[in-house]
Amino acid sequence: MDEERLESLRKLENHLGYRFHEIQWLDRALTHKSYTHESSPVQLNPARENENEVLEFLGDAVLNLGVSSLLLQEFPDAQEGILSKRRSHLVKRSFLAHLSREFQLEQHLLLGRGELLDGGRKKTSILANVYEAVIGAIYIDSEFNQALKIIRDHFKPYLNPETASSFFNDYKSLLQEQTQQIYRFSPKYQVVEESGPDHDKRFQATVLIGKEVKGSGRGKSKKEAEQEAAQKALEEIKNDQKPGAK
Repeated sequence: MDEERLESLRKLENHLGYRFHEIQWLDRALTHKSYTHESSPVQLNPARENENEVLEFLGDAVLNLGVSSLLLQEFPDAQEGILSKRRSHLVKRSFLAHLSREFQLEQHLLLGRGELLDGGRKKTSILANVYEAVIGAIYIDSEFNQALKIIRDHFKPYLNPETASSFFNDYKSLLQEQTQQIYRFSPKYQVVEESGPDHDKRFQATVLIGKEVKGSGRGKSKKEAEQEAAQKALEEIKNDQKPGAK
């Protein structure tokens, strides 16, 4: 590893919040197989070619366990279905790619020329995989508790219910959780209006908590209308919980 690469990775460590004992683990996590293949086309070491992918495999397992643990700590009273849905949001490819961009991993990613020309630095799949590989590298370089700390630091902004809902636009899940905690029963949705031609439908939906309509929303699909209704209901519940509210 040359000095320029080493300096680049040391700066990345600061962004990640972790100092590697063996910096080559980070280097391997950021080395795509296309780069390895083009760098050593004649005497390719199969183990070296797959190192990035093996770290991805390991990082995927560590992330699933780590995120599950964090969700249980943050939301001890949440139902299993809510926890599972929230975890699926946090470990899905698009979100891991988002984290990869947050830490600018694409700037340190080594790709083969063909992959570079094909826009590899912007591909969701590659960015998600490299984030998993980095987590796998941290786990190998340290231990699970250290990897868990890094996962907590990276994911904590998205564990807040309101932040998570805003980021994922999943207001229905958050409303389900809050109504269970506050009222001990689930919201019910009703499509009260459907208008427009078949190719350009519009829907209006309401959400009831008990017998009271708490929110109403419109959208181009039933799901979109229900999401807006859930968002409005969350706002009303928040106002209801303020001191002095009726």
